[in-house]
Amino acid sequence: MNGFYMVITIIIINVVYVSLFTIRLLFVMKGQNLLASILSIAEVFIYLIGLNIVLENIDKPQNLIAYCLGWGSGVYLGSKIEQWLALGYVTVQIVIDRQDENIPSLLRQKGFGVTSWMAEGREGNRIVMQVLAKRSNEKELLNTIDEMAPKAFVVSYEPRYFRGGFWVKRLP
Repeated sequence: MNGFYMVITIIIINVVYVSLFTIRLLFVMKGQNLLASILSIAEVFIYLIGLNIVLENIDKPQNLIAYCLGWGSGVYLGSKIEQWLALGYVTVQIVIDRQDENIPSLLRQKGFGVTSWMAEGREGNRIVMQVLAKRSNEKELLNTIDEMAPKAFVVSYEPRYFRGGFWVKRLP
């Protein structure tokens, strides 16, 4: 194989391998073990092909550099794919001024499940909301909050387990 084509092949193999590795890891973390297992078969096959090419030509530094470039590019691409897939759910806690008390109802009208309660902050009464949303809808939720209450305090995190409530009927 020509040196240039070998370098390109090594980069492509590693981009694909590391992207699959990243996605498989996310499937495992999200409890999608069967999908992760199936993906790992393709992942390890591609990995072994790439590793074999590099080890057979270990004396050529450009191949090692290509391997490293492919690895770094694969990490980047894998993270972009993960963002695009937006697997799972997100819990967003939102603290707003009491004067914005219509926001929980407006969020419910947009289809979000909202639990809200009164709280006391340093500068007076506040409304605290807890909203569970699909990760694919997180940006929409955050943009809505930015429009309705630009000074809101917002914390977003991924729940590992939940049961009951508004989402029980909607979960896949």
